[in-house]
Amino acid sequence: MTETKVNLLKKDTYSLELKLSNMKKHYFFLIIFLPFSLFAQTTIQVVDLESQESIPGVAIKGIGFKGQITNDKGIAQIDLTQSKSFNFSHIAYQKKSQEIIPNQENIVVLVPETNDLSTVTVSAFDSDRPLLQQAGSVSRVLESELYRFNETSIANAFNTKAGIRVEERAPASYRISIRGSSLRSPFGVRNVKVYWNGIPFTSPDGTTPLNLLDLSNIQQTEIVKGPASSIYGAGNGGVISFHSKTQIEENRVSMDLNAGDFGLIRYRFGIDQQIGDGGLNVSYVHQKSDGYREHSAVDRKVFQLAAHMKPSDKQKFSTQILYSDLDYQIPGALNATQLEEDPRQARPGSVNQNSSIAQKSLYGTLSHTYTFSDKLENQTALYVNTTEFENPFILDYKKETAFSYGGRTKFTRNDKIGRFPIRIIAGGEYQYGKTLAQNFGNRNGQADTVRFSDDLVTTQAFLFQQFEVEWSNQFLMTIAFSENFSRYDINRTIDASANEPSSNQRKFDPIIVPRIALAYQINNKSGIHGSISSGFSPPSIAEVRTNEGSINLDLEAERGVNYELGYRVTHGIFNVDIVGFYFKLDQTITTFANEQGVVLFRNAGSTNQRGIEAQVDYAIWRNSQTQIQEFKLSHAFTGHYFEFADFNSGGNDFSGNQLTGIAPNTLVNQLDLRTKLGFYLNFTHQYVDKLPLNDANTVYQDAYNLVSSRIGWRSFFARNWDAEVYFGVDNLLNESYSLGNDLNAFANRFYQPAPLRNYYGGVKLGYSF
Repeated sequence: MTETKVNLLKKDTYSLELKLSNMKKHYFFLIIFLPFSLFAQTTIQVVDLESQESIPGVAIKGIGFKGQITNDKGIAQIDLTQSKSFNFSHIAYQKKSQEIIPNQENIVVLVPETNDLSTVTVSAFDSDRPLLQQAGSVSRVLESELYRFNETSIANAFNTKAGIRVEERAPASYRISIRGSSLRSPFGVRNVKVYWNGIPFTSPDGTTPLNLLDLSNIQQTEIVKGPASSIYGAGNGGVISFHSKTQIEENRVSMDLNAGDFGLIRYRFGIDQQIGDGGLNVSYVHQKSDGYREHSAVDRKVFQLAAHMKPSDKQKFSTQILYSDLDYQIPGALNATQLEEDPRQARPGSVNQNSSIAQKSLYGTLSHTYTFSDKLENQTALYVNTTEFENPFILDYKKETAFSYGGRTKFTRNDKIGRFPIRIIAGGEYQYGKTLAQNFGNRNGQADTVRFSDDLVTTQAFLFQQFEVEWSNQFLMTIAFSENFSRYDINRTIDASANEPSSNQRKFDPIIVPRIALAYQINNKSGIHGSISSGFSPPSIAEVRTNEGSINLDLEAERGVNYELGYRVTHGIFNVDIVGFYFKLDQTITTFANEQGVVLFRNAGSTNQRGIEAQVDYAIWRNSQTQIQEFKLSHAFTGHYFEFADFNSGGNDFSGNQLTGIAPNTLVNQLDLRTKLGFYLNFTHQYVDKLPLNDANTVYQDAYNLVSSRIGWRSFFARNWDAEVYFGVDNLLNESYSLGNDLNAFANRFYQPAPLRNYYGGVKLGYSF
């Protein structure tokens, strides 16, 4: 921390002490006149950081302590014989742990739960810095934002962020687009790197089983938009970093139950147990639904066990076991005639062939942080994963057994060169995966004769370096690059066609991808940033080895360069984050279907991707003393103006056409209301522009408006108990739309109809002990 920042912090602390001095005088007179019997009690006053006003209704909890709630004057009194740490929580404020000293007046200052860009710290680019000092497009999805909607999917919460689009072609069938990155993803999550608690959650083959996670496995999320290959390896779309709970602050048991239309039922049980400076966290979730459409049921069970330990001041350990058992049916896409006849029907053949996915996965992780000194730290994370995958489809039947392992390590050094503070980050990541993949015929939903069988081996690795220098208190420069290595082997052991079994290998030359970024903090509340970053994304095995048995070794890796300029400001009640970018992508991978309807892949020349993304939020009213404690509005605009720059296919020139599957404009408006009594209202409106469904731009999905709302009540009561009851509605306007179309679809089967108006509700209960 620079000397100027330290002085500013001291100044703010001194100002806070002056503002609180009057309250301390009141305590003096209060204590003088209290009866002698109360002198054994300790008084706690909880106040707001910004207004210095007292905060009523703050829950105070601690190990072995029966909880208390502050009164109307923000005061609580407890019996305390020795100093002890307590947790303070309130719906409108950030949680805080603080040591309380017995027989003294203790003042606890809580920070309002706002998105003030000058106080928000993010870990993007492996560097913990305030958002105003981050030179890149970063979006956060908080735990509270996940619970603004039905708690069965991440889609709604992620879609409130500019530049990010999560689609569900069917329940539990995700597709993620960050700045148009889903163009090569007919299904599943590709071209986006995903981490969970610091470990690579993206498989070595480049795909991500995101549907294995439940919302209870996610506490907060950071999303880097655009190429971040300099420290996260191959990928042009971006990086999603999920974090589950890592600190056990209290002993607690919690239970959730929610239900809704289409046979939805979800229940969760969790327990937190503090042990010394660490603890255990256990959760189990079971979610079932019949689905809106015929043959679209889902059944998912997720178990997570996490242990966190701090054996010394220098090191921390975390280990986790995640087991997920997922079954979901695939209704398939419809053409326009079928859509008009009955949008709830399944594609002909899906039911008879039992088109579905059954996947069981077990993850084991271990992460370790060691602080060598106040200047040097190391973080290392390792994982091992086994997966059983079964996918009967209309055209075939796939079975896969996969095993993979990998890890990531980084060293961070904070130092100085002369009078300039620097930060050096260096490390590496390695992943290895081996899969036995077999394709059979599908006879009425049962595996028939084997068509071909492959042993697949994938290796992904990269080294990364990042150098940051603060040329002044306001000016930060970052230079980073990575060296990427990738290889896959396809050893065909069985081939029922006329072809002989064969061994195929593809090794990509080492690729160096650089990034340079500048961030200038204009003042304490505003800043600008700019960057130039390169991206590299090799084809995954799923794109090279397709369902009909062909192996396309000629598919080239995508290469791109991204130019970006952004501005962030907090002004009064307003937070504004706006960025413009230009992404030039070469060897773009797109999809097409052959005469049998099998999805294949090809390089489509180059694309020009120009865009603007803006997030604005403002609290019209925020006061913990009034009945209405907060009334907040937020808006997110995405303008993605993407086109094929040079693309010829089958004698057709698609150059200049709009990029397939990308809506030029989207707008999200949100309203949030919180009251002193614990009642809340969340209201969301989303507009999605019309978008082309094929490369020729001859078929479009119409624009649509989605409206959703959730109302509820949450509160602490009876000291140790907390509860929440809620009710919500999705698609309030009863719009007909597809949340995830099939692109360049065979036989014009473009549409995956999403549910019309539907309702849900639930209850949560927690007990601290």
